[in-house]
Amino acid sequence: MIQQIIEYNREFVKKESYKPYITSKYPDKKLAILTCMDTRLTELLPAALGIRNGDAKIIKNAGGVITHPYGSVVRSLLVALLKLGVQEIMVIGHTDCGVQGMDAEEMLEKLTHRGIPKEHIDIVRRSGIDLNQWLGGFSSSEESVRETTAALKNHPLMPKDVTIQGFIMDSVTGALTSIC
Repeated sequence: MIQQIIEYNREFVKKESYKPYITSKYPDKKLAILTCMDTRLTELLPAALGIRNGDAKIIKNAGGVITHPYGSVVRSLLVALLKLGVQEIMVIGHTDCGVQGMDAEEMLEKLTHRGIPKEHIDIVRRSGIDLNQWLGGFSSSEESVRETTAALKNHPLMPKDVTIQGFIMDSVTGALTSIC
């Protein structure tokens, strides 16, 4: 599959198909969105929000959550705010999220089944990582959005003049519901 993508990319560049996507690194709508990596949202979320290339910084991960207060998500949002002109943040969870109800023990079993030695898992645990929390899911998308939004609003490095709101998107229709 990767080879096919590389071949497509060569043709894309050769035909100058990139021209309609040229924009600057500064988001036109001064907006950052933290959302899930779910494949259903790849085109649905921007279309449902009227977001075009260049309008917003979109940060995606499994569940659209903050797993560490000083991890890459918060860092990316701070860069967007302090360097790239972002003024508002939307946290967007969605219905039928794969992280909802995810079981950490099951994930660890799958890792060992895929060849990760138990000793490596033990080393990670002994280094201070709570794998059950890190690999665990959340009970509801709504609760996760509320927690993530609160974590951002209460973060000691988050400027207080930033608007931060949380939403749930219907992963079929794109309908957006305000949560907090």
